[in-house]
Amino acid sequence: MQIIRTVAQMQQVAQRLRAEGKRVALVPTMGALHEGHLSLVDLAKAKADAVVVSIFVNPTQFGPSEDFESYPRDLDADAEKLRARGADIVFAPERDEIYPKDFSTYISEEALSKGLCGATRSGHFRGVCTVVGILFNIVAPQLAVFGQKDAQQAAVIRRMVRDLRMGVEILCGPIVREENGLAMSSRNAYMVPEQRQDALKISEALKIARRLIDNGVRSADRVIAEITNHLYTSRRIRVIYAHVVDRETLAPLREIVPGRSMVVLAVWVGEVRLIDNMEI
Repeated sequence: MQIIRTVAQMQQVAQRLRAEGKRVALVPTMGALHEGHLSLVDLAKAKADAVVVSIFVNPTQFGPSEDFESYPRDLDADAEKLRARGADIVFAPERDEIYPKDFSTYISEEALSKGLCGATRSGHFRGVCTVVGILFNIVAPQLAVFGQKDAQQAAVIRRMVRDLRMGVEILCGPIVREENGLAMSSRNAYMVPEQRQDALKISEALKIARRLIDNGVRSADRVIAEITNHLYTSRRIRVIYAHVVDRETLAPLREIVPGRSMVVLAVWVGEVRLIDNMEI
């Protein structure tokens, strides 16, 4: 496995892979890798000849009061996990490699990014789109793999790729959960045991939604009321949003349509922000 730290070298390697007729997959990450990330590497390996995993804590997607400085970073540990999983290249640039000091060009998606997480994280998806666009230009992948846990991010990236004719196939890997049901997230490491226990109410709430829907409930308001009530049985949880939305447009739905709908949640558990979702 090769570790690349500069844009120039990554572009040189990308050009060589293209010239050799290799199908290249990119798995963009911010490091602090867990099984959820590694499952995306597995998916990429099944679909491509060469797998590039980027590790870059992207400053432009963090708000002023968010956890950019404290976000976990351990390149050596991440590289060992990726080596064991069979990744071919780790692209781990420094900030100045991605954003020169006079950087002034951004990509902004103006529809899907406005609600849900975008409503309370101003500029977040502009930062996501910008860094992903930069990575696509550097790595030149035919395929990129994202996780379903970040469902809004995946939808925004798909729209960006479609609108800007980027020619990159986007795949979405399923949510990977801990044995207790908690969706795997790098931010889980921030939680103390009591908070982790309370965080289980998120996946429990989704199970309640599933049970209601399986029993024939089609009112989104009813489902949201039930799962919100369950979340608020913990005093450490504050609900940021809970909605039933269309999978493609992310528009809120009043009536649940199986095969088209998705339940999406974002909560604070103490000072830790967690998201989760469930396709219907």
